[in-house]
Amino acid sequence: MTFVSELEPRALWGHFDKILTIPRGSKEEEKIREYVIEVARRNGLEHTVDATGNVVVRKPASAANEGAPATLLQAHLDMVNEKDSHIEHDFSRDPIEPVMDGEYLKARGTTLGSDNGIGLAAMLAIMEATDLVHGPLEFLFTIDEETGLTGAGGLDASLLSARRLLNLDSEEEGVLTVGCAGGADTELRFAVEKEPAPANVTARRVTLSGLNGGHSGVDIHLQRGNAVQLLARMIHAAARDTSAALAGIEGGNKHNAIPREAWAVVAVPEDRSADFVARLGEQFEAVRAEYREPEPGMAMTIEDAAAPSEVWSGASTWGLLRLLVALPHGVVAMSNDIPGLVETSTNLAAVKQGDGSEVRVLMSSRSSVASALEWIREKIEAVGLLAGTGVTHHDGYPGWKPDLDSEVLKVVEAVHERVLGFEPEVGAVHAGLECGIIGEMVAGMDMISFGPQIEFPHSPNERVKVASVERFWKLLTETLKELAG
Repeated sequence: MTFVSELEPRALWGHFDKILTIPRGSKEEEKIREYVIEVARRNGLEHTVDATGNVVVRKPASAANEGAPATLLQAHLDMVNEKDSHIEHDFSRDPIEPVMDGEYLKARGTTLGSDNGIGLAAMLAIMEATDLVHGPLEFLFTIDEETGLTGAGGLDASLLSARRLLNLDSEEEGVLTVGCAGGADTELRFAVEKEPAPANVTARRVTLSGLNGGHSGVDIHLQRGNAVQLLARMIHAAARDTSAALAGIEGGNKHNAIPREAWAVVAVPEDRSADFVARLGEQFEAVRAEYREPEPGMAMTIEDAAAPSEVWSGASTWGLLRLLVALPHGVVAMSNDIPGLVETSTNLAAVKQGDGSEVRVLMSSRSSVASALEWIREKIEAVGLLAGTGVTHHDGYPGWKPDLDSEVLKVVEAVHERVLGFEPEVGAVHAGLECGIIGEMVAGMDMISFGPQIEFPHSPNERVKVASVERFWKLLTETLKELAG
């Protein structure tokens, strides 16, 4: 146990401290699922695991509240595994190392997993609690949320009897979420032609790093740099008229994280090498000036690399660079209905070499308007086809249309103002929440989402405001008491 278990409320933080030691990357939730089942068993609670791997736990009502309607609490088991490149960390084995940063808790060089670990810990604490007032409770722990909400998509909804849902996967204190964006990924496959490297070339490995990255939905409006696109932009400009050729390029990782780092190996004729490096430096300074506010830590390194035996052809080099420069990234449209809400966006999430004969480019798009989501995917396809790529559109997940007449919303609004002393904001989020899927599966489900203050999820800068967790716990437990009445 670490100092985390000593934070308040201890019931919640004690579970989160344990969670920090359990591997739980997407599609690798076996051990965290075992922990949930262990907590259920030692507290005598009934549990069921569906065919997908989601867990449903049931807890009887507290005394004198047996007649209240059932309430469903929901969080996801998995987290995004991201780390700084200089950090040695094996997410399948190594515990996450927590550190205090002023009033925030974060991790040393990795994602913290407060998304959705705090909601998960809160549910475990409520499962164990003997002093809370509540009606009949159901707890839904879903798997594989971070790679496309596939756990919720495979949920056996017949396991749920509740028609009131408290989703604990929101990340902005003081905001009650009643809607979310839908999303879907698109993969472009670019065939690479190679040829023998010409004589008298110098190979340089160019790395762009130190960017903040972040969640491709909730952070997309912050206009942070995309390491993949910025690196391609700089090489595209610096390599003109130099007969430069790519020998490799990679960047980004997860579909729902803005790329923080990218690298490329570029082969340049020896007599043009100095010119290429100078131009690259000029391009970097221009980009750094553009992004001086959102990306103060941006850095570029240029290192000598071993001379390759093969390089990409001119058509492949320039075709891939132009593709990465031309693809859309960032906010596409703002909502006309909710001021300040991003309606549609897309994330140039990753470029991967595979076996070297094909480069895969992953795009992740979101929108609260179904037709707009399809349009941005069509645009990505059009750019890809112009570049000669293969295109695969993967299945997505639905959005969640706000219901401002929700009875659960009215209850939580009133509790929030009474317990926390101020009126909450009510809005939607430009990210995927499992409420959209569950609401489609279960007719009449009345839903709301809330949580503590979590910043920069899906990146090693992820942090949770410690004091907000105690306020979140009070709001949650008092809401359960109110719903029991």
